[in-house]
Amino acid sequence: MPEYLMINILVADDHSIVRYGLKKIIANLPVSATVTTVEAFDDVIVTMAKQSFDLLILDINLPGGNSIQMLDAVKLQQPHTMVLIFSAYDEKIYAIDYLQAGADGYLSKNSTEEETKLAIQTLLNREKYMSPSTRRMILNKLDQQKDSQTNPFETLSIREVEVMSLLTKGIPLFKIAEMLHLQISTVSTYKTRIFAKLEISSIIELLEKIRFYNISI
Repeated sequence: MPEYLMINILVADDHSIVRYGLKKIIANLPVSATVTTVEAFDDVIVTMAKQSFDLLILDINLPGGNSIQMLDAVKLQQPHTMVLIFSAYDEKIYAIDYLQAGADGYLSKNSTEEETKLAIQTLLNREKYMSPSTRRMILNKLDQQKDSQTNPFETLSIREVEVMSLLTKGIPLFKIAEMLHLQISTVSTYKTRIFAKLEISSIIELLEKIRFYNISI
């Protein structure tokens, strides 16, 4: 993201020291950012209804919304806002579930300042973030599922490969439909078929499977 653009970041955490610390960390990033802070999930929804945000840093255990369904509510409000889960909950237990549910990154509150900066900057660049340990868990999961005799990508049609390529670039379904001159429902069907053939449930898993099979797209 170009440095001259002003970006908007929303921090949702019920601990004042966490909100203060994140604001200090963001202030040291090479970007011009306005940081808004809230203490409860209801305030997240109200605030997002009034203003657009490039990034939401969201605690899991937040008054009024301590469940994975928070992601659905956030994405319904602002589909293009990047969401970084910032939590004290055990990453080994929660990270993959939240990433599969639509979060763009998961960061433990035990992370160093440098890792926190990296995670925030990664999402501001419209890329996904996960720690090395979470990445290993996903790759191990893929390794267990992999059939050494069959490359699942070989089952995709040419059109499905086209749609998959656009999905990996973060392009929304309606835009893909415009680019390929298709109905949105048709693109949605292609996406469903791709996910079924590859045995995945999220874009995060798609990207990891592409890396795992060393697919060029």
